[in-house]
Amino acid sequence: MSKTKLELTWIGKDKRPKLEPRILLEDPAKSYHASHRVTDNDIFDNKLIFGDNLLALKALEQEYVGKVKCVFIDPPYNTGNAFKHYDDGLEHSIWLSLMRDRLEIIYRLLSDEGSLWITIDDNEAHYLKVLCDEVFGRASFVNSFAWEKDKGRRNDTDISSAHDHILLYAKNRSIWKKIRNTLPRTDAQTARYKNPDNDPRGPWLQGDNGTAKSGSESARFPIELPSGRIVTPPKGNYWRFSIDNFEKSKADNRVYFGKDGNGLPVIKRYLTDVQDGVVPRSWWPAEDAGSNQSAKRDHLRKLLPDIEPFATPKPEQLLKLVLHIATNSGDLVLDSFAGSGTTAAVAQKMGRKWIVVELENTCHTHIIPRLKKVIDGEDQGGISNTMKWKGGGGFRYYNLAPSLLEKDKWSNWVVNKNYNPAMLAEAICKLEGFSYAPSETDWWNHGYSTEQDFIYVTTQNLSVQQLEALSDEVGSERSLLVCCGAFRCKADRFANLTIKKIPKMVLSRCEWAHDDYSLNVENLPQMERDPEQDDLFGGKA
Repeated sequence: MSKTKLELTWIGKDKRPKLEPRILLEDPAKSYHASHRVTDNDIFDNKLIFGDNLLALKALEQEYVGKVKCVFIDPPYNTGNAFKHYDDGLEHSIWLSLMRDRLEIIYRLLSDEGSLWITIDDNEAHYLKVLCDEVFGRASFVNSFAWEKDKGRRNDTDISSAHDHILLYAKNRSIWKKIRNTLPRTDAQTARYKNPDNDPRGPWLQGDNGTAKSGSESARFPIELPSGRIVTPPKGNYWRFSIDNFEKSKADNRVYFGKDGNGLPVIKRYLTDVQDGVVPRSWWPAEDAGSNQSAKRDHLRKLLPDIEPFATPKPEQLLKLVLHIATNSGDLVLDSFAGSGTTAAVAQKMGRKWIVVELENTCHTHIIPRLKKVIDGEDQGGISNTMKWKGGGGFRYYNLAPSLLEKDKWSNWVVNKNYNPAMLAEAICKLEGFSYAPSETDWWNHGYSTEQDFIYVTTQNLSVQQLEALSDEVGSERSLLVCCGAFRCKADRFANLTIKKIPKMVLSRCEWAHDDYSLNVENLPQMERDPEQDDLFGGKA
């Protein structure tokens, strides 16, 4: 019987946006840096991007493909509150499409050692799992964590929800398994190791010891204890170790027979022999990972007393667990649903590079004030004490540039009047797959795709004489893509020049002047309707 590939289907799945790869514009007035270097490891070149997060992910794609070590996102949970204008079936479909479009870019941004962590509740968790399976592949699924977000109990509902899910996917699971970090051993876990016989190799824990009800007959052999007593498992019981393992351990003085030498043998497992940390478990209680309440009550209200905190902010302890497992110092972390800025704050305190994106004005009312206090060392809540955080580093603030093309009064597509020559050159470079790097010596060189292939961008109308002079200057060993307003010759006249017109060369590439792909459905275009199914959309019955 042939195997059929199972896929999640929904209304509008086949519709994909033709995203415009916008350029990023720094606003130095909103960028912020510490007044001095606190440590040699301070990171100043982090990015805070204000704008639609799907367009922002597209804007990052060219530079950061394969470079992000960890992505943590806390997307809208689709509880129904954000989608009040649509019925449940349609809102679910729109949510899946919007998540799919973001996940596909995130997959490309992740390095081979990278991982994606998504917090979600039961409204969409199981559909999101199948969607992630499609984008990443089922083999890339690592685990689903249960995080205790709420230690209280609500009496106004059928079941009081106490946890959220955290889905974990690795770009390459076999690689990620080798590089992921274990968690530090707690004092209670270390205390389980004892040294009752003053073994010079230090504390140990009972490894294989005693008998079991299952095993082979080879595991039923007599052992002479130091007291002289000979012991053999009773019929139907077997030693938990083989005779070879026992003899090797005994020769290495790794077998303990009790204080008087008359106890059943125990093979020691030394603290020094086990890995430095412990393997993470899939249950993250609030005591270890914090809760929504603790994040709001114990940290954000104290840090920003004049600002109303988010209803369900993620605690810094939760992000510390994620970043500790998934990253090391200096690695790049991305959060495209920045919210109150917890990911950026924790990454800053843990010495990770970060990029975060936020569309809402909370970018200015919550994130920037919070990060300023982090950078100035004034935030001593959250994980600051455990990380011995004293401040330092900084970030650059970016806006997404407006769409490259706009319509004039005759409804013709023209270059946006807000674009200056440098912005235009950078935007065309990104659209054509060139690295924007204006030369200080060659006036025509705005970027490159290879060591011998370059690009020149201008809105001028170029004459034959101008193009001929340009061709001579480029020379026969190099090639140049010329993007101009118009030109007066055949496009293939010069062997080393490829000539294209702006904006005709890019008209069919993207959805121009589309600025909002957010999870606010009010800003989305209406989906095409089947007249026979108007009732699905609240139309005629």
